[in-house]
Amino acid sequence: MRIAFLSDIHGNREALDACLAHTVRRQVDRLVFLGDLVGYGADPVYVVDRVREAMEKGALAILGNHDEAAAGGVTSGMNDYARAALEWTYNTLDADSRTFLTSLPMQIEEDGRLYVHAEASSPHSWSYITDVSAAERSLRSTAHRITFCGHVHKPQLYHMQPQRPPILFVPQGSTPIPLMGHRKWLAVQGAVGQPRDQNPLAAYTIYDTVTNEISFRRVSYDIEAAAQKIHAAKLPQILAARLFIGR
Repeated sequence: MRIAFLSDIHGNREALDACLAHTVRRQVDRLVFLGDLVGYGADPVYVVDRVREAMEKGALAILGNHDEAAAGGVTSGMNDYARAALEWTYNTLDADSRTFLTSLPMQIEEDGRLYVHAEASSPHSWSYITDVSAAERSLRSTAHRITFCGHVHKPQLYHMQPQRPPILFVPQGSTPIPLMGHRKWLAVQGAVGQPRDQNPLAAYTIYDTVTNEISFRRVSYDIEAAAQKIHAAKLPQILAARLFIGR
């Protein structure tokens, strides 16, 4: 089975559609959405609807911190432009969409894999995997061999052998990477809708359960259209500007 992991869509319709079309061309069998469907972008209703449709066909989805904030209208701890976007998103979504978001689980366990938005040691703390120590804390907190997460908006891959600290690998290109069975792995996804690794292309990954390989994919999309919608919605301009530079 080929599983596509899509995280941090953040209301970016154009990026989501481009990635979904790419998964079809790559003959993906299943979709897993790793949280933050909404926030920042101008198409939260469309994104929620597409994810719900995908779930009716067998896709999985988990809760992200922006989903939780947008559904509940609680934006404490967010910076000013994130707060403005979440307040706008809350008012744009209808009650049914907000209920759907709050119904999403914090994590899903499946066949030796853990799916979570932030990290495994304390999923609801929304901590970031930004270095080896954070990766080790997450890896040691679960018995699952592979953890898939998002939240950071930067593609990363950590592997750890017993009694040793993790090693960071920053993916370059889309060449499949074998996830050797005697190690534990932490696959941090890039963002579909708002990359922050200085690459503006939408990011997602494909994991092949037969070959036990993961490939980090990048997909071009109509950034100008997504940015213009942000401007039209009168959301903070920085949310549009950063799409062009991947930061």
